[in-house]
Amino acid sequence: MKGLREIRKKRKLNQQKVALDLNISRESISFYENGKKEPSLALLIAMSKYFNVSIDYLITGKDFEKK
Repeated sequence: MKGLREIRKKRKLNQQKVALDLNISRESISFYENGKKEPSLALLIAMSKYFNVSIDYLITGKDFEKK
């Protein structure tokens, strides 16, 4: 999840702050950022709303492009 780390750092948030706000463990955020675990769809939606970015952005680091 390239975009998750990117947007978190752009917003100057640490993993602990995001984890507390989303009611998950800091370790989970680390696992998601490093590709060791994948978040549930419900958590992806919550992260998308929290950061105000698309789910595509969270996963790829890029916004969805129509062809």
